[in-house]
Amino acid sequence: MSGQPQIQLCEVVRRYGGPSGLQALGPVNLEIRSGEFFSIVGPSGCGKSTLLDVAAGLVAPTSGSVRFEGKELHGEVPDGIGVVFQEDASLPWLSVRDNVAFGLRTSGLPKKEVADRVDHAIDFMGLAQFAGHYPAQLSGGMRQRVCIARTLVLRPRLILLDEPFGALDQQTRLLMGDELLRLWRETGATVLLITHALDEAAMLSDRVGVMSARPGRFIDMIETVWPRDRDSRIVSDPKFGALTARLWSSLREESLKTMGRAA
Repeated sequence: MSGQPQIQLCEVVRRYGGPSGLQALGPVNLEIRSGEFFSIVGPSGCGKSTLLDVAAGLVAPTSGSVRFEGKELHGEVPDGIGVVFQEDASLPWLSVRDNVAFGLRTSGLPKKEVADRVDHAIDFMGLAQFAGHYPAQLSGGMRQRVCIARTLVLRPRLILLDEPFGALDQQTRLLMGDELLRLWRETGATVLLITHALDEAAMLSDRVGVMSARPGRFIDMIETVWPRDRDSRIVSDPKFGALTARLWSSLREESLKTMGRAA
């Protein structure tokens, strides 16, 4: 990958409960390059979501520094970063169109530009024929597409996703992965994905970072060397099986530690 650094974490530590409290994360050093698709896997409770919160500016690190496009963050979400969470965050009392427009309600943009952005995001995510529907009338996968469209409409340069497909069945997750790859290619955004699914990380990513048991730190960094125009058909490539096997080899001992069963 040849892009310039877009997000940089330097010696980041995050504790809960004060300086002597539980250390959930770190120290972590990470650099994600502009236009890269980077995924993080790790055992439950290792601090993956904490890392995403710190990278987004939702919380400040206890120590260390976070920089987005060269500017240090201090617990604030800057313009240019969009976040999609695992939970269905669609607003049930709003239509698809109004859900997607929700993030622009205080933007100060002209009404026509807001309408154009919303129309584009809805079309891009394949929701045009459901624009007047409400979340209760949609499948789980479609509701998550609404949430992605609501982030996309803000035109972020860095998209952070925390287990966005965790509640979906395997077939739907593969198809949503295809949609996510298309979004990544066509917008040129940088993507940071948190996932428990090793196959998802292997299919989607340029690089995968493997985290240790808590306090989470990186113990392996794997470059997939997939072509940029990849899709879910890549799971039939023999190299895909080798890649997921390496991920599991790195992760197995850490998962056993989490379960209290390490040798």
